[in-house]
Amino acid sequence: MTTTLEPEREPEAAAVAASGPPVLDIVIPVYNEEDDLGPAVARLADHLHTHVPYPARITVADNASTDGTLAVAKELAARYDDVRVVHLSRKGRGGALNTVWRTSDAEIVAYCDVDLSTDLNALMPLIAPLVSGHSDIAIGTRLAYSSRVVRGPKREAISRCYNLLLRTTMRAHFSDAQCGFKAMRADVARRLLPYVEDTGWFFDTELLMLAERVGLRIAEVPVDWTDDPDSSVDIVATAVADLKGCARVAWALARGRLPIAELRASLGRDRHPGPDVAGVPHGMVGQVVRFCAVGIASTGAYALLYLLLHSVLGAQAANFVALALTAIANTAVNRRFTFGIRGRHRVLRDQLVGLAVFGFGWAVTAISLLVLHRAAPDAGRLVELAVLVIANLVATATRFVGLRTLFSTRTGDSA
Repeated sequence: MTTTLEPEREPEAAAVAASGPPVLDIVIPVYNEEDDLGPAVARLADHLHTHVPYPARITVADNASTDGTLAVAKELAARYDDVRVVHLSRKGRGGALNTVWRTSDAEIVAYCDVDLSTDLNALMPLIAPLVSGHSDIAIGTRLAYSSRVVRGPKREAISRCYNLLLRTTMRAHFSDAQCGFKAMRADVARRLLPYVEDTGWFFDTELLMLAERVGLRIAEVPVDWTDDPDSSVDIVATAVADLKGCARVAWALARGRLPIAELRASLGRDRHPGPDVAGVPHGMVGQVVRFCAVGIASTGAYALLYLLLHSVLGAQAANFVALALTAIANTAVNRRFTFGIRGRHRVLRDQLVGLAVFGFGWAVTAISLLVLHRAAPDAGRLVELAVLVIANLVATATRFVGLRTLFSTRTGDSA
């Protein structure tokens, strides 16, 4: 079966196979893969027949290939009853998945890369939480302790740095955004995917970030994964596009351009409006705004305390006391105002973490004072204060990352 879809148009219902809709529709998005497509489909079809106890279909999503990929896909569809072809006129892996998933008649939609880098023995663990209703989305992860991964150090470092970036800046709780092995309940896909804009490699990350904000349950499955040495993916270009995508999604969340509350009310597991503080900007951008406001107030209080205590305690002691007092107040205010944590649950632990971050800030400022006094022994209080304020900017950036990492794990705490 061959279907042509236009990703920029509103999807229409997909054709239903004569034997009825399958439980699983696993998509292989391809672009100029005429050599690898045949072996991949044969291997996947054999695995589905042998190991998957549900009616399953393979959909080859050809997104504007310019070689013989479409012809190969049509030959495969003629050879296998449970293989169909969807041809899209616009290039883009994410756009192909978005369109095919939204038009699928299956209960569960999934995808894997044509190189089959992920061991297919993880397929049943991937779809089981969705078939049972336990989860809404399932992803393979190469970063779990029990995963077995073979790939070069460059890709390993980039993958880990990217996922660390998502966890620290976007409050992501999933461990591996870009593993090419994911599945989703089709009814959820039809509701959520219209709001996923990316048509390239950032599609996976955008989908998962939106799913978390909405309150969907994401199951993670450790996978065995072997890097494809012949992969045509441009790592640098993909990384740049991913960073741009993160900025776009963060801005959309901060401006309230996505119907998070509405989707959460209808799809989310907890059905609550979410952790954002009422009446203030949402997301990371809003947190930065609030954190900066608290930081300005803290810096003013610190400067005043330092000048008042300097004549009594001396420069180093005045710096320590002023920084410690403002750090305690800063943590308390940021806890509630910036990150929306209310109540006294874990407040002592939060303050201890805040004091640990304070320790780093104090070390930076103390060393800055020491260097200043050695370079200019006659420096006055205002010069000292200027140096300390600059040093505090470094400590402030560290404080934001530290507090955000701490509080993002439980923004649902309530009074």
